[in-house]
Amino acid sequence: MSGEPIKRGRDAVSPQAGGAVPQAGTSTSDDIAAFVAKARALSPHAPGAKGRLIFALDATMSRQPTWDMACALQADMFRETAALGSLDIRLVYYRGFNECRATGWISDSTRLATLMSKIDCRGGDTQIGKVLSEARREAVASGVRAVVFVGDAMEEQVDELCAKAGELGMLKVPVFVFQEGHDAVAEQAFREIARLTGGAWCRFDPGAAAQLRELLRAAATYAAGGREALLKLAKSASGAAQLIGQMK
Repeated sequence: MSGEPIKRGRDAVSPQAGGAVPQAGTSTSDDIAAFVAKARALSPHAPGAKGRLIFALDATMSRQPTWDMACALQADMFRETAALGSLDIRLVYYRGFNECRATGWISDSTRLATLMSKIDCRGGDTQIGKVLSEARREAVASGVRAVVFVGDAMEEQVDELCAKAGELGMLKVPVFVFQEGHDAVAEQAFREIARLTGGAWCRFDPGAAAQLRELLRAAATYAAGGREALLKLAKSASGAAQLIGQMK
């Protein structure tokens, strides 16, 4: 059923808790060229195209307070972009031991809120690589205009994450990284992911609902209406101005 956790292919998110995910093999230059050509042919940014946004969250134990806040704020992402056209969101989250899941594409804020309210945070390592792989897969399969990632830590090989981010950059899918806290290792990786994808990095303070709301609103505006819509919003909203100031 759409909106419920679904199983994807290799190197992807999975509905099976604790399920190990095999890594993708090394791509040849011809593979990469074919991959980029196919993605560009889909034209996900074409005028009138339906906006699609991957909303990715670190749901490990340290994030419980911000997870609750995100549950309350995600409805604003839909409301703020309603005038720009339809927006579909795929929720991706990781937690626990090797557990990373995704929903189907959801266009109803109430349904997304219901799904998020059923998720609790659990201790575990970060799985940002799986989030980026899922975004790349969807960029080719169905068109994704942007990725939002909210997290506070990074415990993976940064070079591997940067390679995945670079592929998203080639596909013109920006990643908007919103960091909670001041972890220096995470900040370095998050800034590089944002740079390589043509996205943006912003820090928000724990418990700062208004600040996160502004940032999520700006990212959703870009996904629904593109750069032009974000530029228009930036004239009156600080969150949008922060993002557009970093985007290539």
